[in-house]
Formats: sequence, structure tokens, C-alpha cells
Amino acid sequence: MASQKQPHERVGEETLIGLPVDWMARSPLHKISVEPPNSDEALIGIQQRFKVRFANCAGGRESAGVLVKKMYATRGYPAKTGPLHPERITLVANVDHSVIGTLTVGLGRSAPLLAEELYSNEIAELRDQGCEVCEYTRLAIDGQVRSQRVIASLFHIGYLYPHSVLGYTDGVLEVNPRHVGFYKRMLGFTQIGPERTCARVKAPAVLLRTNFAYMSEQVQAMGGRCERGPGSRSLYPFFFSPEDEAGIIARLTRDPD
Repeated sequence: MASQKQPHERVGEETLIGLPVDWMARSPLHKISVEPPNSDEALIGIQQRFKVRFANCAGGRESAGVLVKKMYATRGYPAKTGPLHPERITLVANVDHSVIGTLTVGLGRSAPLLAEELYSNEIAELRDQGCEVCEYTRLAIDGQVRSQRVIASLFHIGYLYPHSVLGYTDGVLEVNPRHVGFYKRMLGFTQIGPERTCARVKAPAVLLRTNFAYMSEQVQAMGGRCERGPGSRSLYPFFFSPEDEAGIIARLTRDPD
């Protein structure tokens, strides 16, 4: 009998989807991404294609860790990469061989979520209601890219894999209080935990939650309609279309062996 694969072994390094991205002098989301380039730099707008994939190997995780450390350093936060964890899956967005965005999805079926250090009662309450809860950590977006599409792509696959493949119903996110408005407004998160001090980054945090049924509804209503995105108070127009989503699910569920 074949041994059961860990979540990070169930998906390969193949590209899940490729999309265009604009490089620019200052990112509209620079406040939650890495420090934008020096204003003296003369950057020309360049459109390239970025690809989203899982970083299953040590090299991919190391590249993602470099971007995370750079982002955290601008805020004075510590960041450690650590070994590949069977209950955490890292997504990366690449342009050529450069990582321009990353997001880690933590799965909590055989090990506690990182958020349970501060919010064990809140997460236990969700589970008591029958929710299967995963968490988002280590978000970083390169400040030189027009990051609406990059961040939307990472969160789309970051919800699609745990929900459509593994059966999770909800995602939680520890975030600095000054960023709560962004996640509520642009992605529909709700706050379920009060402000506390996170020892890992030595900074204040609150706990946010998103329900995957809600995210699915938003994708069906707005996904793939990025022409509605500029000026929008939502990132969902920058999510993939329902048709693209179906293709991604097919790639996610295909056994790499």
C-alpha cells in the first residue's frame, strides 16, 4: 500500500497559472508590501508575465523567505524561514527566476496553527461550529509590481487548494491592526479576535477570518473581470475567472506521480 502523502507533497512544482503584471515605480499596496524603490530611481513601466506555483523544494522556499525577510525588515519584524513543514504550503509568484510575491497556507489538522498561540479560544470556537480552519502567514509582495493581480492570485489559490482539494471551510489571518481595513474592504475578512501582542514578530495583532463559501460567491460574481478592478473597493475582480478556476483545480488534483 502506498504511503499517504503530506499536503506539500501532493502538488508539484508545475506552473498553476501565468498572468501579465506591470512593473511600476510605486505599488498601490506598498504599505503592506516591501519598501518601494527609491524615488530617485527612474523606473519605466514594463509588462511581463508572472507565474504562480507551489514552492515545495528548499530553493523555492529560500527565495520566498528572502522576500519575506525584506518585507518584515522594513517594519522592524523578525522573520525565520525554518525547514519545510508538512502542514504548511508556500505559494510563490515568479517573474522569470525572481520571486515577486509569496503566501504561506498553514493547515491545522495534525499540528496547531501559529495563530493558536494567541487565539486558541477563537479558533476552538470555529472548530466547535464544525469549521475546518487553515491560516495565512508570511505574505510579501515586491513593491516594484502593480500588486493587485499578484496578491489576488496568491489568495485565490491560497483559498482554492485548502477548500476545493482538502475540504477546509475557513481561513484565519493574524494581521497588524493598521491593515485590518484593507483585508475587510478588499477581501471581505471579518475580525474575530481582539488586539494582542504577537511574540513571534513583537508587534500588535488581531485575528481575521474569511469563509470560503463567501469567497467562492465573490469569484463567481466578479472573478476575471479585472476591467472593474481600478478604483474598486474589492480585489475579487482580479481573482481568476470561474473557467480559469476550474482549470487550476484540475491541475491541483492531478497526482504528480
